[in-house]
Amino acid sequence: MREETDQFGTVVMSEKALYGIQTQRTLNNLSFSGLPLGRYPAYIESLALVKKAAALANYEAGVVDWDICKAIIEACDYLLKGNQYDQFPIDILHGGGGIGTNMNVNEVIANLANESLGFPRGSYTPVHPADHVNASQSTSDVCHTAIRLAIMKSFQPLFAALEQLVGAINVKAGEFQNVTTIARTCLQDGMRIQLGDTFSGYAQVIKRRLFSLKEAAGTLKFINLGGTVIGSGAGAPKLYRDKAVSKLCEVSGFKLLHRENLFDAAQNMDDLAVVSSELKILASCLLKLAKDLRLLSSGPEAGFGEIQLPAVQAGSSFFPGKINPVIPETVIQCCFQVYGCDCAVQSALEHGELGLNVFEGAAGANILNAAEMLEKVLVTFTEKCIKGIEVNRENCEKHANTFIPLVVELKEKVGYAAAAQLVKENGKEDLKNMILSGGIGYDTDNQ
Repeated sequence: MREETDQFGTVVMSEKALYGIQTQRTLNNLSFSGLPLGRYPAYIESLALVKKAAALANYEAGVVDWDICKAIIEACDYLLKGNQYDQFPIDILHGGGGIGTNMNVNEVIANLANESLGFPRGSYTPVHPADHVNASQSTSDVCHTAIRLAIMKSFQPLFAALEQLVGAINVKAGEFQNVTTIARTCLQDGMRIQLGDTFSGYAQVIKRRLFSLKEAAGTLKFINLGGTVIGSGAGAPKLYRDKAVSKLCEVSGFKLLHRENLFDAAQNMDDLAVVSSELKILASCLLKLAKDLRLLSSGPEAGFGEIQLPAVQAGSSFFPGKINPVIPETVIQCCFQVYGCDCAVQSALEHGELGLNVFEGAAGANILNAAEMLEKVLVTFTEKCIKGIEVNRENCEKHANTFIPLVVELKEKVGYAAAAQLVKENGKEDLKNMILSGGIGYDTDNQ
């Protein structure tokens, strides 16, 4: 075991630990959620990319020599291959504006760099976590930049899942285009509609939400790397500030730009809040879709029973043969969780103070959580629910020929007042039979 002691007390760490005393203090003092940084590979990768870019910019600015720069780069590349994520144990939600996150990555990179140069872990020589790995940087601009990069990276599988969902719903819209059923408003009978038209509406709203989410996520390319703590760039040479973002573009493959005002970037995280709002709106639309599928498949004998969802498991431990809409209900619960994530993000926005919003890390973590949950549930929703939906044509036809759809079409032929008079004179059931039989000169096949 190696032991490090200072005015804050004694901390004991395993010889195997790549992190150091600053990380251990965060573990001891600021842990509560059970969500370690190591659970967020996109964030760790983004932090490593920021540190790699910073090392290159620092070398060109004359802040570090090439041997130290090269050792830092190699350590970052090692992390970028997916190694040692277990060495990021700190709680992703912690006070201090992300200090624990930045120090955790600084210490791991420093120890990896020193080992590559033949020095033991914990020596912090010749590569020091603060003096070299964190040179010209602050926790503020490092975490601000890395969390946005992480979100953009993490959204790629979410975008793909949404595109696959839209495609699957469109396939069903085509399959069901020749199925006539009933539309409902206020949960009451309405007019005739093609079931395929209903599904085309589902596809369109998800497609639109995908577009809006992409637009919002695109604003995250504006970052503040080089602004250090509050946007002034104090503590970083001008040449470093001029090079940092371009180096990050080179190593990440993302097209990134400085925010127009770096003081604004330190103070305000409304760009994250907008992204979170888009996730919440998406969740609301998905929730509506999932609820509709529950209703349309309800019964199957005493409910709507117009569609049949795939049976993926026993629906009840009490009712033999009962199939419940478990996947739509899972989607609904996922959406509830996304609502909660957005509430946390909006709270983080509201509680920023003065020169620095120290709650930005919590906002970023909740966006990553929401995106991950949505991506996972959408894959299941598409593959195990949407693609396997079948139609009950008999029920759809029966519902399409109920009173309200027929009288609506009668109204279009004879006018509202005349149709209302016919209802009054004949009663609903007799009028329905008259319409279906053509007894009032209305051809129900001519629609």
